[in-house]
Amino acid sequence: MLVFSQSLISGLLIGGVYALIGIGLTIIFGVMRIINFAHGDIMMIGMYLTYNLFTLAGIDPFVSVAITIPIMFLFGALLQKVFINRVLNALPQNQILLTIGLGLIMSNTMMLIFTSDYQILTTSYSSSSFRLFHISISQPLAISFVITAGITALLYWFFMKTDTGQAIRATAQDRDAAQLMGINVKRMSIIAFGLGSSLAGTAGALISPTYYIFPQIGSTFTLKAFVITVLGGMGSILGATLGGILIGVAESMGAVYISSGWKDVVVFVLFLLVLVFKPSGLLGKSRA
Repeated sequence: MLVFSQSLISGLLIGGVYALIGIGLTIIFGVMRIINFAHGDIMMIGMYLTYNLFTLAGIDPFVSVAITIPIMFLFGALLQKVFINRVLNALPQNQILLTIGLGLIMSNTMMLIFTSDYQILTTSYSSSSFRLFHISISQPLAISFVITAGITALLYWFFMKTDTGQAIRATAQDRDAAQLMGINVKRMSIIAFGLGSSLAGTAGALISPTYYIFPQIGSTFTLKAFVITVLGGMGSILGATLGGILIGVAESMGAVYISSGWKDVVVFVLFLLVLVFKPSGLLGKSRA
């Protein structure tokens, strides 16, 4: 029972950060109907930004979130304005190829600057833990989860209570109708991509103390983000939150009860089962 509780808590904590990645991708898809295959590479940029802030300026990774969020928002807004906006009405395969190409440019640029060597962001608490009811809890993962919960709550307030948030939701529901009502849908698209990028970069900052940092790590998390988004339901923020937590728990349980090498298989089996029995995702709505 203790092992089960330990793996469950660990899965919930890492699942919270996964949820942040999925929420970023689902916001982008919801507003622009584009699946951003460079999402994981944007997260990788956030990891390297955090690494450099720590090694060059001595800024704690969790404190650096306050710097990472606005920088990654501007980076995402620039990508949307310069590149993504040009293919909004293009064929889906052209959109996919563009985002894949942007991801390759990001990863190869980081490889040129930092080489392909693994970087380790080591803080005084990187391997620290504390005990709660005989369960050992990773301190950096616990802090990451608390920050993630705060950001998610703030994001919910933004979408529900602010004019800009409601305009983004209206654009996601019906782009043409929103434009007829006077909403600047191009501006909403830039804000949505900026938000999605800032969430991806923030997730990168939060997991930097517990993950190796290298240029190709983005592809792994792009796949996770895609699985989380489809699992929860395309365009559903609540679904992405649930999907991220489920993926985290499935990975943790799979590593403990099957094998650490098979934990990804457990995730994809869960993903396939949802696609077979509920293709629209756990909280998604069918468009049929």
